[in-house]
Amino acid sequence: MKTGVLLALLSAALFGASTPLAKIVLGSVDPWTMAGLLYLGAGLGLAVVHISRKALRVPAVEAPLRRGDVPWLAAVIVAGGIVGPVFLMFGLARTDAAGASLLLNLEGVATMGIAWVVFREYVDRRLLLGAFAILSGAALLSWQGGASLDWGALLIAAACVSWGIDNNLTRKLSSADPVQIAMIKGLVAGTVNLTLALAQGAALPDTGTILAAGVVGFLGYGVSLALFVLGLRYLGTARTGAYFSLAPFIGALLSLFLLDEPLTVRLVAAGSLMVAGLWLHLTERHEHEHAHEALEHEHRHTHDAHHKHPHLPSDPQGEPHSHWHQHKPLVHRHPHYPDLHHRHGHKHSQ
Repeated sequence: MKTGVLLALLSAALFGASTPLAKIVLGSVDPWTMAGLLYLGAGLGLAVVHISRKALRVPAVEAPLRRGDVPWLAAVIVAGGIVGPVFLMFGLARTDAAGASLLLNLEGVATMGIAWVVFREYVDRRLLLGAFAILSGAALLSWQGGASLDWGALLIAAACVSWGIDNNLTRKLSSADPVQIAMIKGLVAGTVNLTLALAQGAALPDTGTILAAGVVGFLGYGVSLALFVLGLRYLGTARTGAYFSLAPFIGALLSLFLLDEPLTVRLVAAGSLMVAGLWLHLTERHEHEHAHEALEHEHRHTHDAHHKHPHLPSDPQGEPHSHWHQHKPLVHRHPHYPDLHHRHGHKHSQ
């Protein structure tokens, strides 16, 4: 579980840093073009990583994407790779980077809400209270007084909902190679967004700006997404989304220094609410006796308590490794999250 937490937090830090950096570059770039460049940077950077692994003959320890994964991958690309970034870039163009960074906490709330309501992932009272604190902080940031909300904030909120849908659908792919998933998503989403932007009359920026956007996209979108997919594998959707809520605080902190934006009372109050919500998520402990049903699947694994299976001569040697394997029914008790092997039902008392 500690591995999953670390992966999710590192993913959050990279994505959080990308928001103020994108804001700096966005000053001279059309928002739609920027969305395309960020994802192309992610896709091309990870393509280099993917090709290098093959060229260097690095042993494959991750399961490849299969034909049955294609519909889920297509939905992920549309929701998270095309719709979400466009909303974010147009929202960034209408609001300050620090406020926008904190508003991105809504992604964690949207992710958890969809996981709980639609996909029936277990969410306890502590997580719900934390989500309420995060949502309250985001609402405080977006409120402009009177009876209206800031359009920039609403667009960023729409991006968060798109990514919430994306995160829940990505869970269906979390057993596969995260670099391959993020690479394909980046290449397709980046190409589509950039093509649409140019078709609408947008102009390409200078070479330096393109390279800067590419680097930000590679780290803040590509590497971050690959780490997020791994987090989903270990923690499940709702909890990975909760840990990912650290991202806006990284972005807001960097915005104060990089963009010389003011530290306002509203920003401090909203940030305090969000910190309280994140603390509630980080201090969760979930343990009870649970049953594992028979299961067959393929993913990276070591031979722990959940992986006591025989091997064929054709199966890879060494650990970790990936191959198709079978889980026999098992009943035991230990701390756990709703990862690949713990997607069971719960009684109200648990």
